[in-house]
Amino acid sequence: MSSPNDPKDPEILDPVDDLMIADHDDEHAHGERGYATQSSVREIASRIPESLASIGRDISRTVERALSAKDDYVVAVKVSHEAQERLEQLVQAGVFRTRADAAAFLIDEGIKAQHELFDRVSLKLSEIERLRAELRGMVAKPE
Repeated sequence: MSSPNDPKDPEILDPVDDLMIADHDDEHAHGERGYATQSSVREIASRIPESLASIGRDISRTVERALSAKDDYVVAVKVSHEAQERLEQLVQAGVFRTRADAAAFLIDEGIKAQHELFDRVSLKLSEIERLRAELRGMVAKPE
């Protein structure tokens, strides 16, 4: 039994570079193994550094944008069907580029509109923290 690379094998007419991809149209046109008009893996591999550099630039730009937007936070929220439609309307009208931008705007505006509520919540949180500190002081063991 002969191996696929056996030089005595009569089926192999030309030496074949195992990194070559044959162009099957050329093979039919010339009636023999047509490796003259082939694409090689080496040619494809030679394009890899350029592709990697492009990917690197894209990643770099993404990281720069993320770092420059350090005040932005991503929060996943569930919204009603009506809210989703309203966000989409703002995007379709060209007011915002994305639904996320529209939602961020509406959240900020809602917080501004409810500033009195948030003022009261802040006062209560301060009071809660003061009471916790007082309780910790009562439980702390003197040394």
